[in-house]
Amino acid sequence: MKNYLSLIKFSHTIFALPFALLGFFLATLELGEGINWLNFILVLLCMIFARSAAMAFNRYLDRDIDEKNPRTITREIPAGAISAQSALFFVFANCLLFVICTWFINPLCFMLSPIALLVILGYSYTKRFTYLCHFVLGLGLALAPIGAYLAAGGGFDYIPLLYATAVLFWVSGFDIIYALQDEEFDRSLNLQSVPVRLGRTKALQFSNLLHLLCAALILMAAYQLQETYTQLGWLHWLGAGIFVALLVYQHLLVKADDLSKVNLAFFTTNGIASLILGSLVILDCLF
Repeated sequence: MKNYLSLIKFSHTIFALPFALLGFFLATLELGEGINWLNFILVLLCMIFARSAAMAFNRYLDRDIDEKNPRTITREIPAGAISAQSALFFVFANCLLFVICTWFINPLCFMLSPIALLVILGYSYTKRFTYLCHFVLGLGLALAPIGAYLAAGGGFDYIPLLYATAVLFWVSGFDIIYALQDEEFDRSLNLQSVPVRLGRTKALQFSNLLHLLCAALILMAAYQLQETYTQLGWLHWLGAGIFVALLVYQHLLVKADDLSKVNLAFFTTNGIASLILGSLVILDCLF
């Protein structure tokens, strides 16, 4: 169990999960009905199964690459802790469980489930042919607030789309920062990324731009929430402000000539930002 949790980096679920729950509770607020706790649990399970499938498939597909990279050679498959066949079976099992959960949510989520799987699994191929791979990863996580909104009975509405687009730019931006670590290695194997395409300095500038767009969308979503639901208080504004501040903070941590704090910027800062924003918006919706 420990090996599989490490394989899928289970702790990184914190990136998208708060946005999924945010979408769920926004739909509950919009409908004006009580919380459907069964759907809430199913949304949690969908997030866990979908992300587990995506991460395990990425590790399975990249096993030969990881074996050559000093930074990733200790991952579970190249290290022999989990066999490639077992990892692939784990992917299939999680995909099946994800689809089953969507079946119990509603027909729309069930019909859209193959598209979601296509995006989140397809990402693993993209760095082999396009430097825009970061945006495919961002798109996969951007489905979280929209999917959860639909699961709670909402439609394709403006506010969850704002949050989804913000997640797209947010994840793409911090994935570019993370990819800085492997710029030289990726170039040696002809793998594609923004750092490979633009170099460190311009890649960081591009990440800055994406996070500026993300910040603008987060603030737009907060404003739209206040306009749509006048009964909301100030907590969602506080969450938006802290999220934007942490975006700025992570860019102060990482320099083109100093990547020693990439993990602090990528894992810790972004995880805290997502958790705080999601929690405060949900609290405002509930109380």
